Amino acid sequence: MLNISLTFNRKDFEYDVYSLIRAFFPGSQVKMLYTVEALTPEEQKAASLEALPDQEYDRAYEVTYLPEEIRFRTADGRLKNTAVSDTADRPDRKNALKQLVYQALSEETGRVLPWGNLTGIRPTKIPMGLLEQGWKNTEIAQYMRDTYYCSSAKTALALATANREKAILQEFDYRTGWSLYVGIPFCPSICLYCSFGSHALKTWKHMIEPYLEALFRELDFIGERMKHLRLDTVYIGGGTPTSLEAEQLDRLLAKISQTFDLSHVREFTVEAGRPDTITEAKLSAIRQYPVSRISINPQTMNQETLDLIGRKHTVEETVQVFRMARELGFDNINMDLIVGLPGEGAEEVRHTLEQIRLLDPDSLTVHSLALKRATRLNLFKDQYEEISFDNSAEIMAMTEQCAREMDMGPYYLYRQKNIAGNFENVGYSKVDKYGIYNILIMEEKQTIMAAGSGASTKFVFQNGERIERVENVKDLKNYVERIDEMLERKQKGIDQYLGR
Repeated sequence: MLNISLTFNRKDFEYDVYSLIRAFFPGSQVKMLYTVEALTPEEQKAASLEALPDQEYDRAYEVTYLPEEIRFRTADGRLKNTAVSDTADRPDRKNALKQLVYQALSEETGRVLPWGNLTGIRPTKIPMGLLEQGWKNTEIAQYMRDTYYCSSAKTALALATANREKAILQEFDYRTGWSLYVGIPFCPSICLYCSFGSHALKTWKHMIEPYLEALFRELDFIGERMKHLRLDTVYIGGGTPTSLEAEQLDRLLAKISQTFDLSHVREFTVEAGRPDTITEAKLSAIRQYPVSRISINPQTMNQETLDLIGRKHTVEETVQVFRMARELGFDNINMDLIVGLPGEGAEEVRHTLEQIRLLDPDSLTVHSLALKRATRLNLFKDQYEEISFDNSAEIMAMTEQCAREMDMGPYYLYRQKNIAGNFENVGYSKVDKYGIYNILIMEEKQTIMAAGSGASTKFVFQNGERIERVENVKDLKNYVERIDEMLERKQKGIDQYLGR
């Protein structure tokens, strides 16, 4: 693991440079430092101003902002610069800096990145915005390559996804509606890679009923405050919602059906998630309600990997519950896969895809493993030093080809910090089996009211020009005990951002 220093003489675009360095040097530790002139007097008093000597780092980089140029000093002491005025528009200055840093790091390492110098998590925002301005696909493709150095393959993926998103969103007036997210933060066990606020049933089962009681209060509150607006989509996620018993799941779905006007809902999704939580009784309970889409998530169809990452189910169980869902009449089933899992290379992914192709789901979401700070895989990474974490253009092309062979095309995509291979997460679906909620939340097109511990409400207003978030506490016990505070937070948000 490399220890890298990154020094700025001004606080500006630090995250973008940091992200590019991490992309070129995966797994590295990057320490951001500032010269005295970059800090306020208060910060100078509170911080140690002296950077460690360069020799204490494996590599040291430096960004210097001048009135008419930006300079980037590489690890071997070469000085790169680009002319850009301090008075230039902020996006232009940022693009100039990222181009400068990307070119220098690419030259230094001999590598190119599939997404070029794009550092944001929503690559489709750029082509989507340009499509809405009337740009042609060819013009957008050229812009993506020239400005962000995106590869031809990723440019094509972003464009195809943006065009489909645009077509889907044109089917209804999403600006006047809203969506509901309901979080169930329980799982039978915590997967090695999981960074969500999930709670293992073995330890937290006694909290399910108090949690549901608090959650129902929050749903009542949202239902009353939002009743004058049209509800477009409902998404129950987790955790694993099917960690609830069949009777509890039935109560939750009944509560939602009684509390909200579902007559205009275009999509109602329940993440059935882990195969080891799915039973015929639970699926039958879901079928009693206007749920239009479920997700059954194997992540991999290799048993050795399932055992390693802590998913307490078998490949056979995945097949069985999928077929059970089909027999019960579910005609829109998504499956999630993760590529880059420990010990899995192209052959293991190929095996998984062959098994998925036989099941023929209606949509397929392919995630590139992202090693977030809070995951057990990252916290105890020394135990997994001998295990490879492999993702490649070949693997991503295999997943795209498999989706195409199942008559699926991309309909949404996003990226994460520390994502394997600097790739992306892509949702593929058959013609009319896409997930509208996924598009709305990723493209930040609509207000999403979120209920449950750790749930993040997103207010979208001023014709989509402004976005504000209101967070619920993540800790389960705190959520239950402080539910009144959660409701107050939402009320302030509704009053301030929705004018109610």
